[in-house]
Amino acid sequence: MKIFRGYQNPELAAQCALTIGNFDGVHRGHQAMLALLKNEARHRGVPSCAVTFEPHPRDYFAALAHKPELAPARIATLRDKLGELEHCGMDQCVILPFNARLASQLPEVFIQEVLLKGLGAKYVLVGDDFRFGARRTGDYAMLDAAGERLGFDVARMNSYEVSNSRVSSSAVRDALAQGEMARVTALLGRPYSISGHVVHGRKLGRELGCRTLNLRFAHWKPAASGIFAVQVHGLAEQPLPGVANLGIRPSIDSEDVNGGRVLLETHCLAWPASLGAEGAYGKIIRVELLYKLHDELKYEGLESLKKGIAQDCRDARTFFAQPLPASMHIETTRQTTRDRI
Repeated sequence: MKIFRGYQNPELAAQCALTIGNFDGVHRGHQAMLALLKNEARHRGVPSCAVTFEPHPRDYFAALAHKPELAPARIATLRDKLGELEHCGMDQCVILPFNARLASQLPEVFIQEVLLKGLGAKYVLVGDDFRFGARRTGDYAMLDAAGERLGFDVARMNSYEVSNSRVSSSAVRDALAQGEMARVTALLGRPYSISGHVVHGRKLGRELGCRTLNLRFAHWKPAASGIFAVQVHGLAEQPLPGVANLGIRPSIDSEDVNGGRVLLETHCLAWPASLGAEGAYGKIIRVELLYKLHDELKYEGLESLKKGIAQDCRDARTFFAQPLPASMHIETTRQTTRDRI
């Protein structure tokens, strides 16, 4: 998949079939839409294209209003979103910077400048609740009328349902907030995972007898938090069972090297000897969060924290000693060895 930041790039295909959205989580509703788009693109002999935004529009407006609490919890990092779009077979992805210019752009201008001149849209597929342009004044009817007038096809896809419930990014966020990982898997069509480069931390885990793999996040508000039984991909031929803390680590000094930022700290229950003590740094790993053990806890002192970690490891081992739930047997192979962004 070719990735473009903005639509003014000479390497962009002259024509394409496209869909537009935030695609946070790339859930089963997104996947159904992307499959339909891929089929329509093939029939027309043009590339398929997913158009998305960074930052999330609601992030932009929350910052503009100085109300960070209005920003949505983020399901996926940009890296993971792009990886899933590629896994769904998209030929190209265009990331539009959501800024003041785009936020104030009239829907008619968006159609002319972005969809037609910039991307050469021959087919546009949108969801049933699609809105666009300044103050969200553009809708499917306007887009469809423009398509008839200007010579591109427009289609709308109805909501996707699982167990009589609409699949949406909001539903995924709610399930993650509740720690209902089986429901998350049903909505995504795969176990929830986070990937990134392993970075150096304070190395406190060594003092606690619990070496960790640290992933940092640019976004401060992940949709999930707590302690999880996990599987780690990218360090060995087979996934490694482990236990992970996703959050701000309330028991650790906020002035430490990580500065109180959100981290995913993962301890592998069996460390591959071939890696050595330092062998994971700089590698791209993918951590699947399979089962939530509990919310983050604040321990009084390192000894208390040490005991808590030991109990989490025992609980994770108990989880892995039992057969995985059927929902966890969905194919989970994803690229973790190439740096896409």
